[in-house]
Amino acid sequence: MAKTFAHRRNEIINLSPSIEDIKTRWPALFEPSQIQDEFHRITMVHLESKFMSKLDEYTPKLLNIFHSKGGTMGLRLQAILLKAPSNHSISMTRDVVIRCLMVYLGESTDHLLKEYDDADEDSVSQDLAVQRTKIYNIKTTTPEGPDDIGIVVEGVKVLTALGNFPRACSMVVGLAYAVNLAYPKELRYTLEVFQKLLLELDCSKLSPKVNSLKNKLLA
Repeated sequence: MAKTFAHRRNEIINLSPSIEDIKTRWPALFEPSQIQDEFHRITMVHLESKFMSKLDEYTPKLLNIFHSKGGTMGLRLQAILLKAPSNHSISMTRDVVIRCLMVYLGESTDHLLKEYDDADEDSVSQDLAVQRTKIYNIKTTTPEGPDDIGIVVEGVKVLTALGNFPRACSMVVGLAYAVNLAYPKELRYTLEVFQKLLLELDCSKLSPKVNSLKNKLLA
């Protein structure tokens, strides 16, 4: 994949193929490890480790911000925070923080994450086929089995078996760089935080909302 990088980038940037065509042309690209490698070739940043380390670094201050928020938004944030079990894992903490972050930024988790409970395979497939850019979580029907968490773009499943929502969030940014995706407008602030605050890419120009959050995190 490293040897064909320049050729692949030329195709993707200049020809703007569909995601289905890219997947057919470069099937090996659509593995989490390959997305991370491609992201590093483009940005020189280690995608998942950087994303998680900055998220963990900011988590104490983010939680303080969320807990101090009043009004209707404060109630919505508290509803999410209270759902976390007392013995939650680091993955669960990251999950809760990201969900709260989206509410704090005035965006909806539903625009990023589609969750399916006890849905039959055909109805899930039909619904995913009309999704533009979305993380999906198909809940397992067995207590010991892992959920099926992945990403669909233009109705095509592009990444599967991602394990958890925070990891999938990092992969959304990786995919955007790897296959030259535009961010959905309804997620512009969330994805700006992912890219510019957590991955520290193109962070010289921030929207007022994200710049305000950055100032609070660095205070």
